Amino acid sequence: MAVKLPIYLDNHATTPCDPRVVQAMLPYFTEVFGNAASRNHAFGWQAEEGVENARAAIAKLIGATPKEIIFTSGATESNNLAIKGVAEMYREKGNHIITEATEHKAVLDTCKRLEKYGYEVTYLPVQKDGRIDLDDLRKAITPKTILISIMYANNEIGVIQPVSEIGAIAREKGVFFHTDGVQAAGKIPVDVQKDNIDMISLTAHKMYGPKGVGALYVRRRNPRVQLSAILDGGGHERGMRSGTLNVTGIVGFGKASEICMNEMPVESARLMKLRDRLKDNILSQLDEVYINGSMTHRLPHNMNMSFAFVEGESMLMGINDIAVSSGSACTSATLEPSYVLKALGVGEDLAHTSIRFGIGRFNTEEEIDYVTGRVVETVVRLRELSPLYEMAKEGMDLSKMQWNTH
Repeated sequence: MAVKLPIYLDNHATTPCDPRVVQAMLPYFTEVFGNAASRNHAFGWQAEEGVENARAAIAKLIGATPKEIIFTSGATESNNLAIKGVAEMYREKGNHIITEATEHKAVLDTCKRLEKYGYEVTYLPVQKDGRIDLDDLRKAITPKTILISIMYANNEIGVIQPVSEIGAIAREKGVFFHTDGVQAAGKIPVDVQKDNIDMISLTAHKMYGPKGVGALYVRRRNPRVQLSAILDGGGHERGMRSGTLNVTGIVGFGKASEICMNEMPVESARLMKLRDRLKDNILSQLDEVYINGSMTHRLPHNMNMSFAFVEGESMLMGINDIAVSSGSACTSATLEPSYVLKALGVGEDLAHTSIRFGIGRFNTEEEIDYVTGRVVETVVRLRELSPLYEMAKEGMDLSKMQWNTH
């Protein structure tokens, strides 16, 4: 079967809308166009029904109740609402927040903003495999700690944090636990009850739904989480998030969640097979290739590899008929090496040569084999141009080389 180019393997950045999601959304553009807050006529009631059905589907995906789902414009807003909302509401109780060095910028930059207002933030380091050390977390908690925000799975290296253990520690210490669940929800089973998660940020466009719509799960009991709103207005979403609801997007989000719920076990197994095929075929044909992050605790569709003795930008240009990323979409405008890889202890040279492969629902085995071939051929060609690769092959220790810079 001929492979259709270009090939999309950047499913951590965004995913294409599933045609079934588009079908579910279509009537809400033109026929069921009411405002879900219009309570006095049929157009509003129909829109509200669409929203509430979606709320139930999203809640079911994560083991929550529909009333605990607050709709937002996406995960960045959800992260802001969770962190700033707790910070303001519980200021009397304390001003200390714990997060980790490899969080998404939507969490890190929110914490940095709070530091300007007198909050104290601890940024936990990660181990070589990309996971935090639970002892570090325990030691970081003080009587002033009001929130722990640790992501479920990393957007660059796909590493899954020990969420259940973090939730148990937070519960034991009486501290709220928020997790950025964007990369995990819909890909692996997520259960807010079992894992003692008090808030989780979600977005539709990472699970084959539309862009511009997200949600925040906010626990209602044992313990009840109260948030200060960061947007003021008509008091929509139980006062936590004012603004006319994006009914069309929300309906799509609900449909995407329902599909993930029904198809996740089979889909995850298939994507893991494709991921391992890509990994094994590359490793069997190339040396000096390094996998970044734990293989044991990893999303089924993620592979992040560094190719030594290859310049990252040249590599991306060499495989320009394949959509992959070096680092994450939100930081790829910069030529700095990924802060996530640096936190793992990956050296600057290797960090610059890293490629993130994000395999998705619509990828095929033929595409994976094509990608493998292109990657191998490009790496071989670029290494032939690299004197460093030749010197390393001859057994020279490049770390001890004295370079003449005149």
